[in-house]
Amino acid sequence: MLTKVKNPLGKYNGNEAEYVLRALDTEDPKNRNFPWVQRFEEAFASKVGTSYAIAVNSGTSGLHAALFAAGVGPGDEVIQPSINVVMDAYVAYHLGAIPVFVDVDPETWNIDSKKIEAKITPRTKAIIAVSLYGLPVDIDPIMEIAARYNLIVIDDSAETLMGKYKGKVAGTQAHIGVFSFEKSKHITSGNEGGMIVTSDERLATLSRKFAGIGYKNLTASAGRTSLNASVFQNPDYERFDTIGLNYRMNAITAAVGLAQLERVDQLVERRKVIGAMFLDAVKGCSWLKPQKVSSYSEHSYFTFGVIYEGMQSVGIDWKEFYNRYVKLGGDGFYACWKNPYMEPSLLGKKMGGQSFAKGLCPIAEDMQRKIMAFKTNYRDLDKAREKIQILSKLIDEIGR
Repeated sequence: MLTKVKNPLGKYNGNEAEYVLRALDTEDPKNRNFPWVQRFEEAFASKVGTSYAIAVNSGTSGLHAALFAAGVGPGDEVIQPSINVVMDAYVAYHLGAIPVFVDVDPETWNIDSKKIEAKITPRTKAIIAVSLYGLPVDIDPIMEIAARYNLIVIDDSAETLMGKYKGKVAGTQAHIGVFSFEKSKHITSGNEGGMIVTSDERLATLSRKFAGIGYKNLTASAGRTSLNASVFQNPDYERFDTIGLNYRMNAITAAVGLAQLERVDQLVERRKVIGAMFLDAVKGCSWLKPQKVSSYSEHSYFTFGVIYEGMQSVGIDWKEFYNRYVKLGGDGFYACWKNPYMEPSLLGKKMGGQSFAKGLCPIAEDMQRKIMAFKTNYRDLDKAREKIQILSKLIDEIGR
């Protein structure tokens, strides 16, 4: 017998179990015919404020479909930031395109829009603008650049669900936004899952077709058009008009995601509260520098990141600080991923006249070795406060 845990901020303490059991109960016609994926898509689009949402099996799949919808193909170039996970580069590569890396703003850690135009060539087709760690990217100048060069902009908002940019949900002001529901994200659909959002019907249709094996009767919304059985049961019926992949979300995953979406405001607010607690803990510390949050942005704190300058300031290197924090009872923290072109899978490769090597984006390379990313997904605020107090104590011991 399943019972609900009382803590409303637990991971799966909403309607997840109920919805999953309903999705599994296909003997009941009401459940068998319930459109879980469509309902999740419609609810998500309504929540973030776009016309269309396309559910996929991961954020990476969503990026792949979005780039396809943007018309990216062999020999094209896709501009993207140099602090990020490597998947944005991979999806360009798998379309035959070339990832082109741009250095980052040293204060926000997001792509530096002032450096984008220098990387645009006649082969540039799209820009991926990542909203890192929950901080919305400054999208307006990027959209202005894109308009001048007829480019499509994709906002990778995998870590920024319900973050706000100039009053609107981040990820919705680009031509296409992509969200992730991997298990560590603000909401999860189990272990993996993602959502593509757009208000452009053509981009929505192309994204859905690519993610849906290229079925010709897929539309921008509501899945596929309704057909009489005699039509598709005919041997002359042609099913596919687009070369795509099977990136579709299944009903059980959508059932979990829909239940999580019902609590998204609570779950995001908890991370923001924890982020504010971390900000207070590092206040006045000259050698721990958090991301700069502009007045027009609202950070959703997928994680709380700081630039560590302790080696220069107090003679303690990154790893020693980590060990001292853990020894005091802290949870540890994450390092930043390697710069994508510094990962073994790309390092040393030559693509489109560029070589992936150290020195390509010096600001990002320097920052990558200094970033500390503290977890914000505590389900117990008292536990979060305890760990943050340990950090504050360590800072005081060393000297602010």
